[in-house]
This record gives sequence, C-alpha cells and structure tokens, in this order.
Amino acid sequence: MYDIELNEEQRMVRDMARDFARQEVVPHAQAWEKAGWIDDGVVQAMGELGLLGMIVPEEWQGTFVDYVSYAVAVEEISAGDGALGAFMSIHNSVGCGPILRYGNDEQKRTWLPDLAAGRKIGCFCLTEPQAGSEANNLRTRAELIDGQWVLNGAKQFVSNGRRASLAIVFAVTDPELGKKGLSAFLVPTDTPGFIVDRSEHKMGIKASDTCAVTLSDCRIPAQNLLGERGKGLAIALSNLEGGRIGIAAQALGIARAAFESALAYARERVQFGKAIIEHQSIANMLADMHTQINAARLLVLHAARMKDAGLACLSEASQAKLFASEMAEKVCSSAVQIHGGYGYLEDYPVEKYYRDARITQIYEGSSEIQRLLIARELSHYAL
Repeated sequence: MYDIELNEEQRMVRDMARDFARQEVVPHAQAWEKAGWIDDGVVQAMGELGLLGMIVPEEWQGTFVDYVSYAVAVEEISAGDGALGAFMSIHNSVGCGPILRYGNDEQKRTWLPDLAAGRKIGCFCLTEPQAGSEANNLRTRAELIDGQWVLNGAKQFVSNGRRASLAIVFAVTDPELGKKGLSAFLVPTDTPGFIVDRSEHKMGIKASDTCAVTLSDCRIPAQNLLGERGKGLAIALSNLEGGRIGIAAQALGIARAAFESALAYARERVQFGKAIIEHQSIANMLADMHTQINAARLLVLHAARMKDAGLACLSEASQAKLFASEMAEKVCSSAVQIHGGYGYLEDYPVEKYYRDARITQIYEGSSEIQRLLIARELSHYAL
C-alpha cells in the first residue's frame, strides 16, 4: 500500500498506526459511537505511542518526524475510526500547533510536554454562533482588569471541548481596531467561568465530543496571552495548512475503510450465480473508488511534503482538503450502494463511514471556503 511514496521511517510510523488502529480501535469504534465518548484508555495509549505529539519537536517531548508521517498516521487512525482521527488531528494541529509557533518559552514548557504525551488535551475556541469562517466577526471580549484578562462570550462547535484541559480562546481586545483587535489566550478549562454548556448530538463522528462553551467573567493571568496582543487573527489562520492536511488525511482514511469494506463484501456476495465483483457495474464502481482514493492520497502527500520543505502550501493544503473530503462522501456513498439494503443497516460499518465522512467538507473551512482560497491563489499563478 503506497510504500513507494514513503521512506523507511515514514513506513514504520504508518505501520505502527495501522497496527494500533486494527487491534485497539476497530473492535471498539461502534461502542464508542453509542457511548458518544472515546475511551480514556485509548487516548492514554495514543499518547504513549507518540500519536498526540506528532507535530511537537523532541525539545518539548514530542515525536515530530515530518508532516508526511503525521498525515499517514492520521489516515490509519481514521480508517479505524473517523471520530478518533478527528480527535487526533484537532489535538495536534490546533491544540499543540499555536503554542508551538506563538508560545513563549514558559508557555511551551508549561503545556507542550503534557499535550504531546496526551496527559492533557487541547481544544480550539474560535467559532461562535454567528461567526464561523468569518473569524474577524467575533463577539467574545477580553478586558485587562487589575492584571488579569476577563473573558466573556460564547463559542460553538468546540471539538474536544469536554475532554480538554486547555483551551486556546480567541477574543476581541480592541474593538476599534477591527480584525487587528483580536487576540488569543491560553485558558485552563478548570478556570471558573469556563463553562461547557452541552455536548452536541451529531450526524457522524459521534464519539468525538463537540461542545458549546460559555465564558462568563472567566479570569486568567495577564501572561496567558498567546503571542502579541492584536495578533489573534494571524494565530487563528497560521495553522490552516497543517489543520487542513490533517482533515484531508482523516477523510482519506474514512474513504479507504469504506472502500475496503465494499471490496470485501463484493468478493463474498453472490448474485445471479457469481460474486458481485464479477458484475461489470460493481467492478467499475470499485475501480473509480480506488482511483479517487489514490488521487486524494497524492494530493495529501504533496501538500505534506511542501510543508516539510518549508514552502507555502495554503493552496495545496486546501486542494487536498477539498478533493479528499468530497471524494470521501462519494466513495462512502458508493460503498453503501454496493452493500445494497445491508449498507443502510447499522450491522455493517459502511453506514457509519458515510455519516462520518460528511463533516470533513465543513470543518477546518468548508468546501466553499477552500474553493475561494484556491481561486485567490490563481491570481499569482505563473503561466
């Protein structure tokens, strides 16, 4: 499976993640789905394997090798369970990423080792009920009073919100400055006034906790400002490349799992005296699914390699995320179709893959936003 595209170390990471997914994730994914919660034991095990510190350097007790290794690991975990892949991608990219890039030495020393080891989990509080991709339209406010920041507002769609020990919260500090008046803060979730209102009931990735959060006179020390005052929008946007590579890899993993389930079923299911894979219409569907998955993987690995090379890859990451997420829905839909009526039942995993794949076109920037960003880059395209 795509060995030629990976070096030896990257293959070792992939194989480790695949073995873990098959042995420790797949047998439990349906139970986690019903419980609406990922088992604490598997989170601890992922931390011990280094899967939760994959973008953090060894200096801060992480396991960073390169973004290709990260992408293939997210794919493998997501093939085991899309919800766990979401948890892993979000914790790495927007839980650890902003602190790694913008935190001072004290903030890194305080948080990164525990985050990288999975002893603490991070979440990212940007989206609000009225503001999703429009990050400069936030209403949450932060005021500096007597040496403390006081935060008030509401956040929506906070992944890992109930499990997290640390929240990266974006709030307006200088309303008169518009988009230059947004700042970022490190908020321990046990701070009085940080209130998890509810866990949302979702179509898919149900085991991944997604929460609404209220900040009510939530007071944190002045030194919990992340980066410079007024640089919140830059911090929010800085993790787009890595975040979108992660979600593209998640979509890829879900699609691959759906394809493999459909392929196995097509080899076993007999209709009109032969396995349905021998019927041309089914064989063509499987051929298209396989081709689309391989094309998506090439886009994901290309974006990851550009990031590893230190090259700007916002458009490439957006292309990978756009193609992989839309591909995943098509592939999962075809997998349900190949299963026929059984594909619509919970007895078979493809109905879960179909539901899990749908979100990948929405979070970390919707497909519409990805197209907008890709189109903007075309103004600089060299002919």
